[in-house]
Amino acid sequence: MTEPTAVETTAPYGSGAPVHREVRRVRVRHLQRMKERGETWPMLTAYDMYAAGIFDAAGIPVMLVGDSAANNVYGHRTTLPVTIEELRPLVRAVIRSTERALIVADLPFGSYEASAEQALATAIGFMKDGAHAVKLEGGRPFAGQVKAWSTRASRSWGTSASRRSASTR
Repeated sequence: MTEPTAVETTAPYGSGAPVHREVRRVRVRHLQRMKERGETWPMLTAYDMYAAGIFDAAGIPVMLVGDSAANNVYGHRTTLPVTIEELRPLVRAVIRSTERALIVADLPFGSYEASAEQALATAIGFMKDGAHAVKLEGGRPFAGQVKAWSTRASRSWGTSASRRSASTR
């Protein structure tokens, strides 16, 4: 593990003495070590700075900024209409309001399926926004996209479940 960084903060509203605490960003290697030790860890979805800050303070090690923002933030009936442009500000807000959690950006439908190059460009955009990993759904048909990321400097987070068809959403 990397050396922790000391952070000095004051109590809410500036009262009280400064508080010193050690802050270390969770990384995939930390999660892998936990898995090797048989430990489980929670992952929650956050779309805004308030929820993300509360989850981070509570010690949630992984947060997803999910395409479900389509339903929960933008009022769509399905996740299909949400765009990269709508998710990127949410990712930036969650990143800025956390100190410890690993932040995973969910790639929305239509942002990676066409080709490995499309997937790489989308992943790079989220990584430039500060995401620590990106997530896609779809299984084997998208192995080429994951390979493109892993050989070109991005971290990916895959799910084993296939994306449900639009008719079932």
